[in-house]
This record gives sequence, structure tokens and C-alpha cells, in this order.
Amino acid sequence: MKKIVSLAVSYPISILMLVLAVILLGTISFGKLPIELFPDLKNPTLFVELKAGIKPPSEIEKQFVESIESVAIRQNGAVEVSSISQTGYGRVTVQYDWGKDMDEAFLDLQKSLSSFSLDEEIEEFVISQFDPNATPIMILGIYNPNSNDTEALRKVAENNFRNEIIRLPGIAEVRLSGEQEKEVVLETDPNLLASYGLTVNDLVAKIENYNRNVSGGFIEELGRKYVIKGLGIIEDSEDLEELVVGYTNRESTSSNPSSINVDAEMAQSASNPQTSTTGQVPVLLREVATLKIMDKEANSIVRVNQQRSLGLSIFKETKYNTVNAVNELTEVLDGLKKSVPGYEFVIIQNQGRFIQGAIDEVKESGLYGALFAVIILFVFLRRIGSTLIISIAIPVSIIATFNLMYFNGLTLNVMTLGGLALGAGMLVDNAIVVVEAIFRRREEGMSVIDAAVKGTSDVSGAITASTLTTIVVFLPIVYLQVTIR
Repeated sequence: MKKIVSLAVSYPISILMLVLAVILLGTISFGKLPIELFPDLKNPTLFVELKAGIKPPSEIEKQFVESIESVAIRQNGAVEVSSISQTGYGRVTVQYDWGKDMDEAFLDLQKSLSSFSLDEEIEEFVISQFDPNATPIMILGIYNPNSNDTEALRKVAENNFRNEIIRLPGIAEVRLSGEQEKEVVLETDPNLLASYGLTVNDLVAKIENYNRNVSGGFIEELGRKYVIKGLGIIEDSEDLEELVVGYTNRESTSSNPSSINVDAEMAQSASNPQTSTTGQVPVLLREVATLKIMDKEANSIVRVNQQRSLGLSIFKETKYNTVNAVNELTEVLDGLKKSVPGYEFVIIQNQGRFIQGAIDEVKESGLYGALFAVIILFVFLRRIGSTLIISIAIPVSIIATFNLMYFNGLTLNVMTLGGLALGAGMLVDNAIVVVEAIFRRREEGMSVIDAAVKGTSDVSGAITASTLTTIVVFLPIVYLQVTIR
């Protein structure tokens, strides 16, 4: 320690240039530090979610959830498995050790549960990784104050707002909520269906069979391969009405060939069998059911200022800076407001504003703390020079820390700022001890250089021990933020 102090005292210009270089690099690093509310922690948890029609919870649990749990608990590193079963829905939560590689765990679990994704009874099967930061960075409410046309509002929200926002760098997903979708409703008469020998299940089966694309293999000819695919998706309600749902035997006579009254034809055929013919005639869906297009029951309803609206939940990429993403998003929204006249939007939630406010509050608290520390130092030391030395050491040390934060991939959040405030407090304590030791040597008649070298050497052991003690105490926090990310 004595050699280090002697070197610093002997070459003041070199030390000054080194300090200025650290300040310059720290200032540049500070401008590039991402701003987040909390550190980027990966919770070692995976979610397995499935949807299976309207099966009761007991059937969901016995048929799917219990099998998934038995597979999940055997995964390497899994420590706890829990589940929730609801009507047509099941969710299994798999929790791992904190030291587990979650990318590897995700692939292993996905491979082990691949058979469930092929089950025809399961409509949707998703394996996702829980992310505490996976919340919308912004939620918008879009509405038209002069119209209640929900379909036009949905088209504007999708085509103008969503498609423009999703193109921004750092934006991962934009989800709509509160939209009013349309659905086709078929009203049937059981007696009419029975007269044609049909049931409601027959109609459903016919619609499902026709309304899908089917792969028919391929044909190879002269070195070329042609894929055969049957296209049967029904895109228009009129095409649905013309769907053939069955066949019936109808008789027609020469005197009334267009008659479709089955009972009358059978009676006429019995009286005059030589003038009647019999054949199978297709039964169309519109003959046995009435088709109506109605508003589907909404899963969610969004209202802004007592006006029916649409909600847009905007999610960012995991590693992208939240504050930067919100700032870029705000600029685009200002342009969209001018390009889509008549439609208004309200920012319901802005995570960037909340994060910036929290960070600014911590910064402000740190600055006030440093200012009060300098005032208290001057009250007790009563020397401007000694107080100025400590006052300069505080910001220089904090700026130097920005270099280490940037090159280690840390973010500027409430935890790192709290650590900087804690380090600044310890720096003040150590600086007071060193200044007091130097001042005592000066009172003994030593020169400024000798007093600086000797006084710092006297307390170097105590300062080192105090600093190492704090490092050991807070080492788990540092490990948590640097390694488990």
C-alpha cells in the first residue's frame, strides 16, 4: 500500500490523466447502460398449458395433467411440480434449481412431452418459460368518439396501429383485447332434421369434414414432384349455405316434376306407379338450418372514458432497453394519431415512465445523500481543502463503476443504484479515516507528501479489512445479479 501511495504522490500529472480517462470512459459507458426496473433474472420455472374443448376439470386432470406431472417430475433438476385444472384448461408448473440451464431444461421438457402435442383431443399445447419482466411495456386504449362500430375499430387497430408498432426495433408482440368478433350461428328444427334422417351431430361432422385442407400426397413425373392438396376451407357464408349435408330419396312425376313434397309424391306413386321416378337428391344446409351472422360473446371488454374501446398490449424483446423502446413507441404513436383522423388513443399503462420515475427517484436520493455527507464533513473538518478532496472522490468513484457495469452486461436499475449508494457511503467513511490520519501526521510536523504517504499507510490495514468485510457480506447479491441472468 505504501508503494502505491508513493507512486500516486510522485507522479501527480500521470494520475490526473488516468483519472480523466476513467471519467471519460465512464461517461460514455453511462450513456450506453440499459435502464430497467429490476435486474434481468431468469426464474427457473417452466409452464405447460393445454386446452381441450370443454372437458370437466376432473377429466382434464386424469387424462392429461397427471401424465404431464409424472413426466415433468423426472426431469433433471426439477424440484417441484404443481398443477391447476379447470374446465377445458390445464396448467402444470415445473420449478427447477437456480443453477439449472433453463434453455436446456426447456428443450428436454419439450422433447419429453412431444407426444401430447400430437394428441387430437388437445386443441392447444404450449410450453413457455416464466419471465418476471414479460409484462406489457405499454397498454393503449383505442376508440372512436363518434362511432360504435367495433368491426371498423378492430380493422383500424390491426392494420394501422398493430402493424406499424410491430415493426419497431425491440417490439416483440402486440396483442389486442376487447375486440368484438363475428360468428356464424345455425338454427335448426329437430323435426325438420328428423324428416331428412339427420341430426345436429351430422351437420357438425359434415361442416368439419368440408371446412379443412387435406394433404393428398404427391406425384412424381419426369423428375418433378407435384404435391396434392385438397383445399376445402369455407370462406364465405353463402358457400356454407350451399354445403351438402345429406341425401334423400325424392319421387317426381311427369305432371309435377318439380314437386318436393315427399308425402304427396309417395301417395301419387302408389296410385300411378308407371308415371313416377325415384332418385337421390342432395340436401343443402340452407334447407335444414337457418344461417345467421351475429356478434360473438366477447372474452374481454375494454372501456375508456365510458366509450367501448380496444386494448393494445405491447411487449418488448427480453434484452431490449425498456425506456428506449417506450420513447421510440411514443414518437410513432404521435405520427399515427395524425395519420388516422377520427380515432383517439389513451395510454393506460406506461412501464417506461414508471421505470424512469423510479430510477430518477433513486438518483435524486443518492445526490441528496452525497450533498448532505459533504455538508456534515465540512461541519466537522472545518477545512475546505479536505472536504473538497472527499467530495471529488465520490463522483469519480461512481463514474468509474459505470465502466465495470457496462463491460459486465449489467443494467441501471434500483438494485445497482442502491449498490452505488452503499459504495459511496463506504467511500466517505474510508476517506474520513485517511484524511484524519494524514491530518494527524501534519500536526506532528511532517510535510504534505510525507504525511500523505505515512498517514495512508497507517490506516491501510483497517480500511482494507473493513472493505473486504462488506464485500463478503454483499457477495451473494453480486453473484445473484451477475451469474443468474
